[in-house]
Amino acid sequence: MQYNTQKKKLVLPEYGRNIQNMVDHCVLIKDPEERKKCAYTVIDIMGNMFPHLRDVNNFKHILWDHLAIMSDFKLEIDYPYEVITPEELYTVPGHLDYSRPTMKYRHYGKIMEQMIKIAADMNDEDDKKDHLLKMLVSQMKRSYTQWNKEADDEKIFHDLYELSDGKIKMSIDTHSIPDVKLNNSRDKLKNIKYQRKK
Repeated sequence: MQYNTQKKKLVLPEYGRNIQNMVDHCVLIKDPEERKKCAYTVIDIMGNMFPHLRDVNNFKHILWDHLAIMSDFKLEIDYPYEVITPEELYTVPGHLDYSRPTMKYRHYGKIMEQMIKIAADMNDEDDKKDHLLKMLVSQMKRSYTQWNKEADDEKIFHDLYELSDGKIKMSIDTHSIPDVKLNNSRDKLKNIKYQRKK
């Protein structure tokens, strides 16, 4: 008895060894018409194995691609579709560049850094600048608290000074940042459970 592990490795194991044997048989048929009939029969059987995928776009095209792959591209017939080539199958895909913007402090985010630059260029006497700075330091504290248990106002002001290239100078002597409450889903669940016990 010969185990499957001792047999030829299946190219597409999801179709099983019997389908692979049918494909191998089709390749060996000498008569072109008989070979074509055999190929269509194998495609029908392959399609019946996955009836839930029939609504998928290009399902038949995918099956013909699989047939070509399983035959090691040796099945010589007129395919109804333009099937995949060995070059397309084995070519390494091109490198995909991901956007990795440079940030001094990643926990604040790139948009926050951009907004700080805008605030730094605003006129000091502008009321909008004062309002924007209050929102910025509040958001910075919120972002900082997400990664650290406690947010020190002095640290926030120091980071703001650095990110603004020294244009915005705030200190704990003249400014304060209100405490920020984070929406903690675990705390919400605890409160719900506690209320139910009552």
